[in-house]
Amino acid sequence: MSRTKRSRFTVEWPTLLLALIIHAGWLLLTWYWASIPFVLLFLVGGWLIAWHGSLQHEVLHGHPTRFRRVNDAIGSLPIALWLPYPLYKRAHLKHHNDEWLTDPIEDPESYYLTGPTWQRLGGFGRLLTRVNNTLPGRLILGPLIAMSALFGHEIMAIARGDLRHVPTWLVHFAGCAVVLWWVLYVVEMPLWLYLVTFVYAGLSFSRLRSFAEHNWAETKEERTAIVENTPAFGLLFLYNNLHIVHHNKPAIPWYKIPGLYRDNRDAYIKLNNGLLYDGYLEVAKRYFFRQHHSPIHPRHPETVDGLEPANPVRADQATFG
Repeated sequence: MSRTKRSRFTVEWPTLLLALIIHAGWLLLTWYWASIPFVLLFLVGGWLIAWHGSLQHEVLHGHPTRFRRVNDAIGSLPIALWLPYPLYKRAHLKHHNDEWLTDPIEDPESYYLTGPTWQRLGGFGRLLTRVNNTLPGRLILGPLIAMSALFGHEIMAIARGDLRHVPTWLVHFAGCAVVLWWVLYVVEMPLWLYLVTFVYAGLSFSRLRSFAEHNWAETKEERTAIVENTPAFGLLFLYNNLHIVHHNKPAIPWYKIPGLYRDNRDAYIKLNNGLLYDGYLEVAKRYFFRQHHSPIHPRHPETVDGLEPANPVRADQATFG
């Protein structure tokens, strides 16, 4: 039976509607911020920023249209302020070379370290890394570590004379100026409040998704987890809690992931050798007081010459995950 060819002008309307909801929700929440209690502002503001990060993840994978520039425009408004969309896109697409998943040299989204990096951290750095490998540490300190690592990496690159990302940052700053004009001058929200209840809260929500989604294993399929039975967070993360489905079929739109998983649940669990969690409460129970993984990657206790090769921007430096 012949397959119907997808039109060049096909639009995935659920994703476009989602983009409208997120941006309209952000405008409304910032407009009425003064009448909203701090805790509620933290929860809803953080939700919207994390949702926007999930939307950015969706558009960089070629949704909701077949026009790359249109998709990028939909996801590029920097309401989270800290991370240029092109840097995220470049790092995340490289992450999808599944042969290198979790590798601290080749995978830009690895939370593992090489032996030499671990040694260079010193006592305090190693303690901070261990704390960041627990769920409370990732949610509370993870956003600060991510932002510090990204800015430090970029500043050091510029200091070495590497100016490749400068145009990207200039465009990003222009977008941030628009966002801050709205926040500071139109709705007159204090900067500290936006940074805490939107930016930091949103990064914290996003760190929940990425915390347990990958773990080292000998085969690539066994390195990607499944978190079931989490409808609210599933919607927030656009069903990337069912992460093995996304890595197995990265081009599938978010709203088709649950059905595909339901129809093939046993096959996916077999594929990742049972790396399965019954909701994020189980993740919390397992890793509230202990680390998700040992910081040093099993394949990189040391490099051949004892030195770590140059590494691109890493996930704890550059992604919402």
